[in-house]
Amino acid sequence: QVRLVESGGGLVQAGDSLRLSCAASGLPFSEYTMAWFRQAPGKEREIVAATSWSGGGSYYADSVKGRFAISRDNAKNTGYLQMNSLEPEDTAVYYCAARQGGFTTSSITQQQGYNYWGQGTQVTVSP
Repeated sequence: QVRLVESGGGLVQAGDSLRLSCAASGLPFSEYTMAWFRQAPGKEREIVAATSWSGGGSYYADSVKGRFAISRDNAKNTGYLQMNSLEPEDTAVYYCAARQGGFTTSSITQQQGYNYWGQGTQVTVSP
């Protein structure tokens, strides 16, 4: 059974940092693109960042460029999202997701292309 389990969310103040983790099991993690999405109250789920199977390729939404960093440790079957300089607008449920296939902007930004999803972790940033 494939599982993606997020952790590391919480309540922080604007300007603080958080590091989210995504522990994967039941799949050859090193063969999958991994991404983080988020969904804020009343809004659609959107992509935040993605990393290729090797970690050599990455993508960031414009809203988080320069503040967030995605990484992965394939030996530990775990992905990470380091979030710095958090803003109230970053408040959302954050989901990790995994997909097979190529690493192109058009493919990795499409939610329907992801094979597996975690349950999400809440991040709340107070002003």
